Amino acid sequence: MSTSPLALFNGSFLGRRPTGIGVVARDLVAALDPAEVPLLDPLGSGRAGGIPIPATLGPEHGRAGHLRRLLWTQNQLPRLLRASGAPLLLSPLPEAPLLRGVRSVVLAHDLLPLRYPQLTPLLAYHLAYVPLVLHRAVRVLCNSEATAREVHGRLGVPARRLVPIRLGFDPGLLRPLGLERDPFFLVLGRHDPHKNLSRLLRAFASLPDPERQLRLKLVGPQDPRYTPRLQALAAELGIAERCDWIAWVSDQERLELLNRCRALVLVSLWEGFGLPALEGLACGTPVIAARAGALPEVVGDAGLLVDPRKPSEIAAALQALDRDGGLAGRLAEAGPQRAAQFRWQRTAEAVRTLLLECA
Repeated sequence: MSTSPLALFNGSFLGRRPTGIGVVARDLVAALDPAEVPLLDPLGSGRAGGIPIPATLGPEHGRAGHLRRLLWTQNQLPRLLRASGAPLLLSPLPEAPLLRGVRSVVLAHDLLPLRYPQLTPLLAYHLAYVPLVLHRAVRVLCNSEATAREVHGRLGVPARRLVPIRLGFDPGLLRPLGLERDPFFLVLGRHDPHKNLSRLLRAFASLPDPERQLRLKLVGPQDPRYTPRLQALAAELGIAERCDWIAWVSDQERLELLNRCRALVLVSLWEGFGLPALEGLACGTPVIAARAGALPEVVGDAGLLVDPRKPSEIAAALQALDRDGGLAGRLAEAGPQRAAQFRWQRTAEAVRTLLLECA
């Protein structure tokens, strides 16, 4: 083992209630050797070798936290890196110092803000800062082949510097429990337009359900720009009383929901990876996923793939998994076998090899 670290892990995005990138950051650093990759730790997690950083930089602190994180990244992070003796910064998202000679390895999740641009204060961040970080990184880890193709094709980052890796899941948090399935479908994720929830609501409303027993549980942070519109659409479609909007759940609640639902539904117009789909597979939950972005890479033939622009296809898949116990059983068996190909330990080994090459 080397006497100095291979890299510092940029934990500035970590928070108490992680979703998406935060979950990836938490689980990836847990799989890495803390002596080789110390954590810049905002949470006081007690991880060996952790280096304390401010606790107000994560996404739960809103735009103010985002701005503080960017300023901290440019002004304070280089000093911490130099003091550690680590030759590299490992960042679980495309954020790194630009002007201080820092050599970085960053993880690209998707280019959704460029694919579906929104006029927000963060637009310049996505249009200018993120591409600069990706171009200046020593290597860009990509969470899928689809993301690698997009980073190369849309931003022109040389293919030789793009390294697709597979993400993983924590078998301690996500596993089959053998519970009886209840009559509801589960959605995990934000309410952004690319998540395609309006078409899902229309598909759900079209299901023949004379006793109105089926429910749709939508777990994800509410957004004042989008959630009210979706709730209004549910009311217009006559399904408002059968839709549950849940802002956040604990790991244990998530595990139980995944083990009780009829199916996990992820019909986004694009996903750079699609972590909820993997979580569903790991729990033996039938998965309905869009034939878009990286979702076919993740799901393979262990779930039902649909055209996300066709509510009729989404509805047919929902109905099949509600009524065909044999199909649901086959997918329940196939899911954990497929998920076994995605393990954080394998990801960590690939990252370690890359850090050794770049150090």
